[in-house]
Amino acid sequence: MKLELDHIAVAGETLQQATDHVAHSLDVAMQTGGEHAVFHTHNTLSGLGDGLYLEAIAINPDAPDPDRARWFDLDHFSGAARLTNWICRCDDLDAALEVLPQGFGRPVYIERGDLRWRMAVPESGVLPYDNCAPALMEWLGDLRPLHRLRPGDSRLKGLEVRHPNAFDMAAMLAPHLRDPRVTFTEGHPGLSARFKTPSGYRTLS
Repeated sequence: MKLELDHIAVAGETLQQATDHVAHSLDVAMQTGGEHAVFHTHNTLSGLGDGLYLEAIAINPDAPDPDRARWFDLDHFSGAARLTNWICRCDDLDAALEVLPQGFGRPVYIERGDLRWRMAVPESGVLPYDNCAPALMEWLGDLRPLHRLRPGDSRLKGLEVRHPNAFDMAAMLAPHLRDPRVTFTEGHPGLSARFKTPSGYRTLS
């Protein structure tokens, strides 16, 4: 079972705050995304030059409350917009969930326009290791958001995952995720990403 980094997500109390945080941190233009009907969130997106993309996400205040906890623990998000999640794709989500410890959630089928995918979402909305473990997903079909995004010039150089038990998380993921950009550090739970941009190195946290 192989995991690959798919994208990283910045959350905000509003979508505008999340979008502005990405745009100002990296000097990139965000593109319109859409609505996630299952969780009633909405997003904007920006392509990166290395096959990844950035997502700014927030609760849609004009949508009804979902019948379950929102993904990425957005029900309890507060404060300044910040990098909150990293998302890994796999070819077989069910197989991945069988191999990994419990806590990553159950598959939820999601559509946004003609994009289709399955995401593992815990019933509480909170991923393992205080939401610092990766969210797991499986794309259905060949269409991806990246195919519709303007190619960006920025490249992810490093993603630091901090947690008091970061080394346990690293050992759990090591057999399945081999990405030298992802490092694990003991510390207060959180994420930080470093990018090479046309205007120099920038940090998103």
